[in-house]
Amino acid sequence: MLYHPDKHRDPELKTQAEQLFNLVHEAYQVLREPQARAIYDIYGKRGLDVEGWEVMERKRTPAEIREEYERLQKEREERRLQQRTNPKGTISVGIDATDIFDQYEEDYEDASAGGVPHVEINKMHISQSIEAPLTTKDTAILSGSLSTHNGNGGGTVNLALRRVTSAKGWGEVELGAGDTHGPLLGMKIFRNLTPRFFVTAQCGLQFSTRGVRPGVTTVLARHLDKNTMGYLQWRWGIQSSMNTSIVRDTKSSHFTFAMQLGIPHTFVMMSYQYKFQDDDQTKIKGSVKSGFFGTVVEYGAERKISRHSVLGATVSVGVPQGVSLKIKLNRASQTYFFPIHLTDQLLPSAVFYATVGPLVFYLAIQQLIIRPYVRAQKEQDLEKQQESSASNIARKKQEAEAAIMLMQESVRRIIETEESRLGLIVLNAWYGKFVTDNSRKHEKAKVIDVTVPLQCLVKDSKLILTEATKSGLPGFYDPCVGEEKSLKVLYQFRGVMHQVLSGDTEPLRIPKQSHRIDADT
Repeated sequence: MLYHPDKHRDPELKTQAEQLFNLVHEAYQVLREPQARAIYDIYGKRGLDVEGWEVMERKRTPAEIREEYERLQKEREERRLQQRTNPKGTISVGIDATDIFDQYEEDYEDASAGGVPHVEINKMHISQSIEAPLTTKDTAILSGSLSTHNGNGGGTVNLALRRVTSAKGWGEVELGAGDTHGPLLGMKIFRNLTPRFFVTAQCGLQFSTRGVRPGVTTVLARHLDKNTMGYLQWRWGIQSSMNTSIVRDTKSSHFTFAMQLGIPHTFVMMSYQYKFQDDDQTKIKGSVKSGFFGTVVEYGAERKISRHSVLGATVSVGVPQGVSLKIKLNRASQTYFFPIHLTDQLLPSAVFYATVGPLVFYLAIQQLIIRPYVRAQKEQDLEKQQESSASNIARKKQEAEAAIMLMQESVRRIIETEESRLGLIVLNAWYGKFVTDNSRKHEKAKVIDVTVPLQCLVKDSKLILTEATKSGLPGFYDPCVGEEKSLKVLYQFRGVMHQVLSGDTEPLRIPKQSHRIDADT
């Protein structure tokens, strides 16, 4: 009724009313038709944009409409599936830096005293894999790797075909070849036996000049509780062993205990990781591993440095392995790993520099490079978002201004009614970004006056806003796309001043006693 063109005689107001009335009419057309309304109720406006609804029968229940929508979505997902490869890769560069702490004392005359320590790369490993979805159930996986150690190296290439046999399992066949191990033929099966118990079985045949070497690996796993898993692994063939482990993973921690009996490795291992509940997803971890090979203690930390990157560092101290520093960077689906061997002995100086060095280096990089880059990236993304939505915001602003003009007469009558009963009068209302923090004084506030549209929503001396963004209310628009917004209202009720600041998506109900402004303040 507010936007009906016949309610307005002024030609300019009549034109603006027609535009807004058409928007209301479009919404009404969707909501009055049972089929369209069912689609909108389930999937929102995006559901109306899915191609294929026009060929559907008109008289269908919401359940049938849901099935039809899921079918159309599945067809679109299948088209996307053909274009997805899901690449994954790892690059590992091993560095020998033992000359820094265990410098070899040469007695030869040509040895230069006080020379620069010799640091070299003694091993490298590169691996990459891609997935090629053939159908919704079949996937081909192509992977390859190259390795070199002290001048000797080799490579392998593998092709695997995986089929999802049911909702409970899948099977995989693998073919491989390499210049060091020879051809490989393998098969892997995964199966959920119960909702809390699953099994994985893998077998393979490795062909070489020495003959055929078979291998079998079986893993049994069970959910002990909501956060705890128990594993039992048996491996026969190359490096035969039996392993049992318990893994507990919660929101704040990750704990693992494992025991293995095998040839050549027998060990007991325990690790613990604590997860900080911060935006950077910081984690600190420590582990102890002891067996026939000796004892190794590791401790380290990892942290998210950008939206797609996680940086971690681990110090490894062991007998007889010595001291090593391992740096790992995960960037999307790529992993970069740098193990640095510092010394073959347990030297306190090596442990100290391996611990303090990466920490100091990270703090410096964080302050000088990472934070400025992330801040600039956020500002750039926000600027792009605002630019892309500029035309839409301009249109919404025009609609809001037109709505406010059309509300004037209704608001005048509402105010007269509220004043006669000493009811709710909105004196001032602002919506947008408020700058209240002293550290953000350089930022500019971006607010719009919404006094009139808010007063228009007052009924029987009450104003109720539901839990949704306020930019969609009549007479409102988003003045700062992508930024945090609030609604600030100064109102009078029973002749007493009240004030409230509400978040953009917070529900609001006024008047309230807690909003009252004391006369003394």
